[in-house]
Amino acid sequence: MSALVWFRRDLRVNDHPALSAALQAHDDIVPVFCLDDRLLHGRHASGPRTQFLLQSLADLAASLRARGSGLVVCHGPPERELVALARAVEARAVHFSADVSPFARSRGERVRAAFGAGGPELVAHPGLNAIDDVGGLKTQAGGPYTVFSPFHRAWEKAPRRDLLRAPDELPALPRSAKVGVVPALAELGLTQEVDEPPPGGESAGRACLGRFLAAAVDDYGAGRDVPARHGTSGLSPYLHLGCVSAGEVESSLGPAADPQAFRRQLCWRDFYHHVLFHFPGNATSEFQQRYRGKISWSRAHGLFAAWCDGLTGYPLVDAGMRQLRREGWMHNRVRMVVGSFLTKDLGIDWRWGERHFMRLLVDGDQASNNGNWQWIASVGTDPQPVYRRILSPTRQMATHDPDGAYVRRYVPELKRVPDAHLSEPWTMSAETQREAGCVIGVDYPAPIVNHAQARQQALERYRVV
Repeated sequence: MSALVWFRRDLRVNDHPALSAALQAHDDIVPVFCLDDRLLHGRHASGPRTQFLLQSLADLAASLRARGSGLVVCHGPPERELVALARAVEARAVHFSADVSPFARSRGERVRAAFGAGGPELVAHPGLNAIDDVGGLKTQAGGPYTVFSPFHRAWEKAPRRDLLRAPDELPALPRSAKVGVVPALAELGLTQEVDEPPPGGESAGRACLGRFLAAAVDDYGAGRDVPARHGTSGLSPYLHLGCVSAGEVESSLGPAADPQAFRRQLCWRDFYHHVLFHFPGNATSEFQQRYRGKISWSRAHGLFAAWCDGLTGYPLVDAGMRQLRREGWMHNRVRMVVGSFLTKDLGIDWRWGERHFMRLLVDGDQASNNGNWQWIASVGTDPQPVYRRILSPTRQMATHDPDGAYVRRYVPELKRVPDAHLSEPWTMSAETQREAGCVIGVDYPAPIVNHAQARQQALERYRVV
């Protein structure tokens, strides 16, 4: 009796409940991944993230081959491809890791409907989150959580499953299973827009985890807000595609000096997955109903382009946007600063920023990206007043990049600007500008907006609603 193991956002062989369960219940298994154009060319199409996906698939295929199996790569809707494959190999079940996004859930239902009543059984397993049933946590009133702190308390008490070892051996693929090949990005009609992305795959993810555990984890609480330091884990792309499991990451923290600060970040990830599971409308609309269609957002395409290109005249904002364009990733503290600048200083719809991030981020996770953009735009689950989410880009730089190491790395025009003027280079005298080789308006733009005035306008924009 054979079964399919349908890989989706779980591209690994270590700690894989669906793979382990299929091996225990069936004599033969057929690992399969479906390249679905509805995702590849959908609302959040991304060349950088797809390139990371393709590298991760190649790494997964190599791991499966090393264990005696292989990866069947299909190109088409799963409700068509999985049905055809199941018939070819006479599969009696399809094992997969459950996901929370509206598209993932509807896609699973389409596959179930395509198989029909007499088809293979679809068996969902945990594996995408630190806790098994991320949607199952309930408040005392029996409803879903909409505030992080009480969710965090419940999350900490939730049981964790035992980790699973990677199988030493796997059964060979049946002759009727056509393995296929992992295509090149250009074959999918997409292009790589990022110059220095991280490598994809479980091997790279486990190496990244090892580096984090060996160094930054002990100082994570103090170092995670300093963008010039390597104080963050760098694991978000690998968690997004399941190249490493959140459960294994959490269990690996051990007796670190400050593991709770990083565990809290894993909880934020689970929280936003919980919210999207219960409120799928968040994918396109504000969580807070009072703001839906009520805020008068700007549609200033020129200002938006300046933000996208890192040409706002605010060094920390520009450094973050250029890091995104160069690496397909941005430091989390800086994500908050650039998000606040777009939605509060420029008054531009948070959905524009969400789409731009999802286009370039290799860790672009719909739930987390959406939740964070709504958080910084003050329209999401966070109950804090609007004025607490208007971040001063100059004050944030003075606090988190006081020596300008981060800004100078990504904005080379400012390398010779004196520290005293680096957060506000437009305050340099004409002579200092010439000496620094940075004439404002020529070598580096003047601020495209006055922060103090923009702050008052943002407060008024929300107050009217």
